[in-house]
Amino acid sequence: MERKKYLVVTAGGSGSRMGADVPKQFLPLQGKAILQRTMERFLEACPGIRILTVLPKDHFGTWKAYCAAHNFNVPQTLVAGGITRFHSVRNALVKIPDGALVAVHDGVRPFVSKELIERMFSRMEVCRALIPVLPVTDTLKVLDRDRETGLLRSAGERLDRSRVFGAQTPQIFRSEDLKAAYAEAYDPLFTDDASVAENIKIPLSFIEGERFNIKITTPEDLVLAEAIARSSSRSCNP
Repeated sequence: MERKKYLVVTAGGSGSRMGADVPKQFLPLQGKAILQRTMERFLEACPGIRILTVLPKDHFGTWKAYCAAHNFNVPQTLVAGGITRFHSVRNALVKIPDGALVAVHDGVRPFVSKELIERMFSRMEVCRALIPVLPVTDTLKVLDRDRETGLLRSAGERLDRSRVFGAQTPQIFRSEDLKAAYAEAYDPLFTDDASVAENIKIPLSFIEGERFNIKITTPEDLVLAEAIARSSSRSCNP
């Protein structure tokens, strides 16, 4: 029997680094909220996907009002964000049954492609967990901070850049696996869902991610996102 598909959209942060009046997921991007654009990518790839939207509890009304004003009538379950991303995802998983597939995606990654989403769900027929990654292109330095001066200094370690990759979202799992992983105690070293799953030895598989699948976190990211959105709009409307 084919597993039902669920999407957990993590948008529970306050967006303090953006310095805007509202959380970054509600900021407009070429006429639409970033969060709406993110959801639309998944709805295009998987029209029947069930959506759980994780938001700060005090912004449930903000999002409901936006959806009503913009006729964004998409069935979704609102979930209150926790004190960390880990706790936010855990709150959402309570509402998902075993025997499903769960994609966890950052609400402020609106440029993930329909094609990548489709490929990833297709690969889940033979995977227990699938993570999109990209090779790191910058030169990497391992540094320590001097306790007295606060200055950075070399830690005397070297990294082989060819073996280092950056993880993106969506990250897709079997629901029973991810729920078991999130039943464990929180660890500050959990930086994404893959690290939580790996903690209980769930085997991870990987797929090549996308350069434009950026996470919009800072004002500089928003400038880049506007450029990507304009370019995409021009390519769709020659």
